[in-house]
Amino acid sequence: MEQLTVTPRTGHKTLLYSELVTDMSNLKADIAILGVPFGSAYTPRQFTNDQSNAPQAIRDVTDRIVRAPEHYDFDIDGPLLQGRNDIRFVDCGDVLPDLAVPGDHQRRAELAIRQILRGGGMPIVLGGDHGITNPVLRGFDEVGPVTIVHIDAHLDWRDEVNGVRDGLSSVIRRASELPFVKHIVQIGLRAQGSGRPADFEAAKAWGADLISAYELHDIGMDAVLARIPDGGNYYLTIDADGLDPTIMPAVDGPAPGGVNFVQARKLIHGLVKKGRVVGMDIVEIQPIKDNASKLTCVTAGRLIVNLIGATIRAGYFDKKDKA
Repeated sequence: MEQLTVTPRTGHKTLLYSELVTDMSNLKADIAILGVPFGSAYTPRQFTNDQSNAPQAIRDVTDRIVRAPEHYDFDIDGPLLQGRNDIRFVDCGDVLPDLAVPGDHQRRAELAIRQILRGGGMPIVLGGDHGITNPVLRGFDEVGPVTIVHIDAHLDWRDEVNGVRDGLSSVIRRASELPFVKHIVQIGLRAQGSGRPADFEAAKAWGADLISAYELHDIGMDAVLARIPDGGNYYLTIDADGLDPTIMPAVDGPAPGGVNFVQARKLIHGLVKKGRVVGMDIVEIQPIKDNASKLTCVTAGRLIVNLIGATIRAGYFDKKDKA
């Protein structure tokens, strides 16, 4: 089997004390962390950006996110893995570019996701800029119909930027073209991004449910959840700038008025109960801008903790053959 990932660099070798596994051939796991630090650059200077440091930055605050995995956590009504010794929680390391084959990391990220899913795992992906979501989503082609739930300040419906069609501004446009994506809900939209009026019209014409941050604050997350079809396979993609900069300041385009933590937590728990969350990513964190408390990375980790605890409590991993 082709080697798809490498061991994370320094500090905590894994996220949340999980088991390190970089041999993904015949991987059997329940929950799998995957770092995808690099997307598709729009300019030569963007081949390396600070977002590429985020997967390790989030791992490095593991002991700030969860002091001890066996301790009681009020967010999830129990310890991290709910006292379950049969849950296999792994960190598969990072998918890095091959300098000899530009762009091949996208193919390998897609393959890595497909390996996790075939082994029964729920992938939780650490970006990277938002361009990493495109190859990740392509790996879900064997899952069945998928509903994309997108938290972001920005629309991400550009068709291309500088000839690049798979970059961070085109994420949801590309997702809309996947035959297995049947519904798209975008939450937290506000301020300005790279989108033009024509991109907004394209999103509406496709049928995406566009929920501004201000509508969310007016109607509440319960009302938003009620608009998401029941019984679906949900993929949750979280751009850090979709949350309010008071809790996620380390982003390129901070916009006041975003989704707060309580709302994001309610969305995660609500999706878990409505159907099946099949995967999640969190992207667009710039660690160099995080303050001394590392609040942005800690907040990202706490969202992941809520997904892990909620899915275990909901019985997602109760009846699988773990042989």
